[in-house]
Amino acid sequence: MKKLTLQVEGMSCQHCVISIEGALKEIGAAGKVDLGSNTVDVTYDEEKITLEAVKEAIEEQGYDVV
Repeated sequence: MKKLTLQVEGMSCQHCVISIEGALKEIGAAGKVDLGSNTVDVTYDEEKITLEAVKEAIEEQGYDVV
């Protein structure tokens, strides 16, 4: 399992947390949003999910991965 922390811009509320964590869950990844630091800790299986897919899942919710 791969674990990483992504900087994400545009998050500000609980709706953001639910949107991002839900989108990651849909693709088979686990995500934990930290609004205070504007980060998302992501855990995923590199054999099943690419980093690009993780970033795309977040960006499709309207946030920017930097």
